[in-house]
Amino acid sequence: MASSGTRDDDRTPPFDDESEGRESPLEREDQEVGAEAATDPDSFLGVLPHFYRGEVSQANGAQDRIDRTTDWAIALLAALLSLVFSSPEMPAFLLLIGVFTLCIFLFFEVRRYRFYDHWRARVRFVQENVFANALDPVGVEHPNWREELGDDLRNPTFKVSVAEALSRRLRRVYGLLFAVTGIAWAFKVTLFTPEQQWTEAAELPGIPGIAVAAALAVFFAGVFVFALWPAERRAKGEIYGQEPGDWKND
Repeated sequence: MASSGTRDDDRTPPFDDESEGRESPLEREDQEVGAEAATDPDSFLGVLPHFYRGEVSQANGAQDRIDRTTDWAIALLAALLSLVFSSPEMPAFLLLIGVFTLCIFLFFEVRRYRFYDHWRARVRFVQENVFANALDPVGVEHPNWREELGDDLRNPTFKVSVAEALSRRLRRVYGLLFAVTGIAWAFKVTLFTPEQQWTEAAELPGIPGIAVAAALAVFFAGVFVFALWPAERRAKGEIYGQEPGDWKND
């Protein structure tokens, strides 16, 4: 068939470069509908609550996943302690398996905590720069908060490092779980196996009890160091245990 004489690059709507030359069914004005809200305060304040509720929902969902991981870790430890101390014949190395399993749970929880902090940081960012200023209009915390938030929506990034997430989960939950497991192991190889020397009760096939105890001591020393480091947190908007204000004590 004969060409209508209209050039492809003259057709409306224009080609979208990102869609590899495919013709967009929308006009450019339709695609830029979000930009209209940016310049209209009423439209922007109409969109913002929906965004805020969505971010809060994401943060709550991520928090729930963290809590479920912690619940499984606690349940596993409780079951393991019941099994090990149910009979003198139960070997102490079962508690070492428990330590290894807790490390796996900790690995999962660190990853989930980083995702939770990603959503939580956005929620706090909106609270600091919108709601706080609406209640007490003394100025925003971040002068370019809209540009920063828009950039983070286009290019999402974690706000907390692996080291800090590991430190926080050890300090809040897993440090205590590891401590309980370590104390239980020490009791099992000493007080609960009186018929054996503790070095015999602690040994593994091919590994003397002294070496096992030394390895555990190094492990728990590492847990203690990671729980206290880094001393200064980089995650923004968290509550770090400062004294509450006077109105909170009423």
